[in-house]
Amino acid sequence: MRRIATAFALAGALVLSGCGYNDFQSKDEQVKAAWSEVVNQYKRRADLIPNLVSVVQGFAQQEKDVFLGVTNARAKVGSIQMTPEALNDPAAMKNFQAAQGELSGALSRLLLVAENYPQLKSDANFRDLQAQLEGTENRITTARNRYIQAVQGYNVLARQFPTNLTAMLFGYKEKANFTVENEKAIAEPPKVDFSPKPAAPAPAK
Repeated sequence: MRRIATAFALAGALVLSGCGYNDFQSKDEQVKAAWSEVVNQYKRRADLIPNLVSVVQGFAQQEKDVFLGVTNARAKVGSIQMTPEALNDPAAMKNFQAAQGELSGALSRLLLVAENYPQLKSDANFRDLQAQLEGTENRITTARNRYIQAVQGYNVLARQFPTNLTAMLFGYKEKANFTVENEKAIAEPPKVDFSPKPAAPAPAK
């Protein structure tokens, strides 16, 4: 009986391996790892915001609407918990994208405030925070691209034959990815050029 049970177990393992079961496990872990990095980088950005707002407030206290917009957008982002399980829900991903897009827009407006305050533009703390924010935005872009590629690999496996039969058998659903309609809004990092502007030409005599 033991030999028969062992033979069945080996046969089952070979069947599961041949139909992509092990590939699903591997690609699922890749998706989870890639998503974890996306979340970590967005959290890094959110953690920079309070210090950035505080520095700007020190020079531009009257810009209350801008500060409120950033604060509210950051709070909205913090209220959305995108666990690995939620990656199967396109609506949840859409809400996450929309919230991150709103925060990107609010940050852009905050950075634009500096254009009206020369002392703020030259403040060392502000410039350091702006550099950190720019670096974080670059890491976000890299993490997002890796996640997109990981999800594409998983979803192809879930759709193509014969591994789609394994997906149906074990309930492996396609995972939500970043959608095209929100791609530009969420991927556009807040940028402000603080380089010296060329002097205007002197009027002709």
